[in-house]
Amino acid sequence: MSIFTPTNQIRLTNVAVVRMKRAGKRFEIACYKNKVVGWRSGVEKDLDEVLQTHSVFVNVSKGQVAKKEDLISAFGTDDQTEICKQILTKGEVQVSDKERHTQLEQMFRDIATIVADKCVNPETKRPYTVILIERAMKDIHYSVKPNKSTKQQALEVIKQLKEKMKIERAHMRLRFILPVNEGKKLKDKLKPLIKVIESEDYGQQLEIVCLIDPGCFREIDELIQKETKGKGSLEVLNLKDVEEGDEKFE
Repeated sequence: MSIFTPTNQIRLTNVAVVRMKRAGKRFEIACYKNKVVGWRSGVEKDLDEVLQTHSVFVNVSKGQVAKKEDLISAFGTDDQTEICKQILTKGEVQVSDKERHTQLEQMFRDIATIVADKCVNPETKRPYTVILIERAMKDIHYSVKPNKSTKQQALEVIKQLKEKMKIERAHMRLRFILPVNEGKKLKDKLKPLIKVIESEDYGQQLEIVCLIDPGCFREIDELIQKETKGKGSLEVLNLKDVEEGDEKFE
């Protein structure tokens, strides 16, 4: 997409248009592709790396710049940089059908990759391949939501796949070292959050090695710190308790 501005004939290429409607009028800004998401997520902080020009347009492709009085009426200011920031943060990114399709396909793959990375067959403890997860997602007719993060959607997919196949998040292996006095009482509070206790050692301190659901990690950590007043410790032995080799459907 190449765009000429009639005022100074600057050729804008590789353009992503972000649009906002205000006070019954349309306003657009010209950004570099792939930079809008970076700005919104906080990864990109340099406005000049995102905006092709600090001008506000009514139509980027025709190079029609917004009138000063329209900007004041809609935004209460004619400070174009500030208005660009507002549009950049809250506006709607304009993408072609082809771009949207490519974007959704990429998100679909990213979601499948996250699921494959986090999950195993609970019976064999083996991970599933990304291709197998993609096939399973197609079987349940999962449709990608472009406005939701891939991580959030991966958690949704895991819930839906559980109804159709043997899958669960791989357990984390932890070691707790607790003061003996608080240890026994604390163990009872921790029990509902633990999947499997692999070993217990009562010496001068209580040492427990166990498997947990990763979603419980923060709650366990906070509980140990609070109940032992910082005297207890928690160590991650394995982020994922998995067997070697990929899982296959029978």
